[in-house]
Amino acid sequence: MIRTIRSALFYGGFTIWTLIWAIFSLAVAPLPLPARVWASRLWARTGVGWLHWSCGLRYRVSGLANIPATPCVIVANHQSALETLLFWCIFPQLSFVLKKELFRIPVIGWGLRLAWPIGIDRNGGREALLQVIEQGKLRLAAGFHVVIFPEGTRHPCGTVGPFSSTAAGLAIRAQVPLLPIAVNSGCFWSRTDWRKWPGVVEVHIGPALPPAGKAGSLNQQAHDWITAAIAEMGTRPAAKAL
Repeated sequence: MIRTIRSALFYGGFTIWTLIWAIFSLAVAPLPLPARVWASRLWARTGVGWLHWSCGLRYRVSGLANIPATPCVIVANHQSALETLLFWCIFPQLSFVLKKELFRIPVIGWGLRLAWPIGIDRNGGREALLQVIEQGKLRLAAGFHVVIFPEGTRHPCGTVGPFSSTAAGLAIRAQVPLLPIAVNSGCFWSRTDWRKWPGVVEVHIGPALPPAGKAGSLNQQAHDWITAAIAEMGTRPAAKAL
């Protein structure tokens, strides 16, 4: 019952905050890119803070020393919407590769455009891949990390799906490191239950992989590291005790 009340409190407050921010984003949209990025970080960091206060859900990051000093391609497993907020708390400038249908969401879609994302047609095949490479190289050259969730959809706590090689292909073509990140957010923010578990979400940042060899091999290295990291995290040990 308490978890239901706290989760409802989170959604109520976060919805109000997002609507306020989306309207604010209309004023920010004509401003230079740094101001728009700042607005995106403000939305995400406030949301994460509200999640902590309302639901008792925190996060812990390990491997910060592995983040390259220069822009890189971030490849991460995808378990919930939470990682899209958390990454804004860790990295200063991000460009997410996301499905372009999200831009059509009233109000929220306006805000999604602020931080120079890459909107693709997930059924676009090779054309979508070329778009990510072309536009991704522009973002990387401008100092942005490009974030790609190669599973294409969310997976349950403790599992990792097959990876597309898009992130590895971009890293090789742009000659920037590929940075693997593992998150267990789905153990607390489930895709099948709107209620949130209290506890600590783990964000493990792995060693940056050099952009060498073929995309398939590089992609497999990232998949293997993330799979091993997820296995080490287990399934919601903090929440089980609450």
